[in-house]
Amino acid sequence: MTAPDPTAGEPLIPEQRRDLIVRHLRQDSVLSYRQLAARLGVSHMTVRRDIAELEEQGRVIATQGGAKSVARVASEPPRAEKSTTDVREKDAIAARAAELVRESMTVYLDAGTTIQAMRPHLDHVHDLTVVTNDLVIAASYVDHPTIEVIVVGGRLDKQNQSTVGRLPPIVLAELSIDIAFLSTSSWDLRRGVTIPSESKVETKKAAARAASTTVLVATSAKYGTFGRYRVLGLDEVGLVITDDGLPEQEALAVERDGSVTVERVAVAPH
Repeated sequence: MTAPDPTAGEPLIPEQRRDLIVRHLRQDSVLSYRQLAARLGVSHMTVRRDIAELEEQGRVIATQGGAKSVARVASEPPRAEKSTTDVREKDAIAARAAELVRESMTVYLDAGTTIQAMRPHLDHVHDLTVVTNDLVIAASYVDHPTIEVIVVGGRLDKQNQSTVGRLPPIVLAELSIDIAFLSTSSWDLRRGVTIPSESKVETKKAAARAASTTVLVATSAKYGTFGRYRVLGLDEVGLVITDDGLPEQEALAVERDGSVTVERVAVAPH
């Protein structure tokens, strides 16, 4: 039996109409204001007001000319899988992030493949102290003659080859860091930096507390998604470095409403 059309018959009250918008977006991911207005049988301005309210509630993300669904990140893929995705974007972001590093600095390199991509771009920086909970990053500096490495110990996350849990924040509390480069699996304007794993939250927060400046490095593909656990608000981050897959209008909105500087890095074509 076919379900009744919720738009048929009596006009919907605003909450019913907004629930229907969310349902349409879950099915089609991205829809324009015109498409939504046609499906709901309401005016373009009514849809715009509904989208603004839904975005305030964190249920959708407004885009230029429409809206898209909010995606929850339930878990992180294993490191081997992450290392093969968005490789060009990660390298472009990493190269720009590395430009912020100067000789004699102490920097925190968070666990993750985007920050791992900074390694070749830091090879020329001397008298650098690298603090990290990423075992792959730490191992990559074994043969570097002038870079000192402090490995933040803790419980081993075998899937992502990093340390997590209660111990890393204890070590980080004893350090003074110039720049903390943080990674994330998800970020958006309303929720800020979020991740699906509770075991990583306190380490990221401790690194931000220990640092004079915190820089979020994250691809545009992760924008508009969220995990269960909140790490930081965007206003607690000094700079976001992402790729130019994030539309300029959305970047400007993040800067305006998130109180953070956003750099969109151009990605070389194939």
